[in-house]
Amino acid sequence: MPIHIAVRLEEEVLDLGTAKVSQAGTSDGVLTHCKLRFEAPLSRQLLNRVSPPRSPVDLPGLEWLRNVNGDRAAALEQFVTGWYPAAGATEPPAACSPSRLPAGLRQLYRLAKQRPGALGTQNSILPAPDLHTDHLGEMLVFGVESQGGFFWSLLWTLDPPEADPTVWFREFDEEPIVEQEPLSGFLIQFSLFEASMSADYRALPRRLTAAQVARFTETLHLVPLRPFWPWAPTHFYVAPGLVVHVSSEDGEEFDVWAGASHRSALAPLADLPVDWTRFDG
Repeated sequence: MPIHIAVRLEEEVLDLGTAKVSQAGTSDGVLTHCKLRFEAPLSRQLLNRVSPPRSPVDLPGLEWLRNVNGDRAAALEQFVTGWYPAAGATEPPAACSPSRLPAGLRQLYRLAKQRPGALGTQNSILPAPDLHTDHLGEMLVFGVESQGGFFWSLLWTLDPPEADPTVWFREFDEEPIVEQEPLSGFLIQFSLFEASMSADYRALPRRLTAAQVARFTETLHLVPLRPFWPWAPTHFYVAPGLVVHVSSEDGEEFDVWAGASHRSALAPLADLPVDWTRFDG
């Protein structure tokens, strides 16, 4: 049966058309969440009434970007606090107590006290109590893929932690591979990837060529870090309220994913000559 969607704006009720269930979940036989997808796209005029565009000053900014290759701790904190609203906390969280963990992980755990999304949605940074060594007892596993296909780890040692240790990527029982950025850069990349994947507003084109990627990203800012994720080297591009990651296994075809904090951040992409599988702007 069709589901009719309407919204109230002040004294007016607007009919938005019909939709179908695209995703739903239950618990003990009770519906807990449901996502609906419109059968026909809304007109731009109607969409602007229902979800008015924001001005750039209302979107998460790019102050953090200038610190990426200077003060990376500041860059991580500025990005996370700008992208994720604080979850109802009224006071800043207390600093983490000294531990054997590197400073970068301690900082992320501190930020996640108010902003749990900072630990990831697609992949995740394990909560501190869940950190564990690998089956050989050689590596400290701190990050995992959602289905357990791979994990990230640090060299496990009884010595005091390095200031900015190497991050190792490992798929199942394969030989570990070094991530190109140490922990300070990796945590920024991880945060950017997860922010784009979990964003409420997304723009997903079909695979692009190198020339199309250049056109797609020409108005965006490249995050000046070496590629993330050895499986498919990934670069990040940003604008206020927008994170785009571009990855390729062969350097010829590229997967592109854009995530935005508000649909108005996707507006600069709307007129690009690409074939969209999803566009929420």
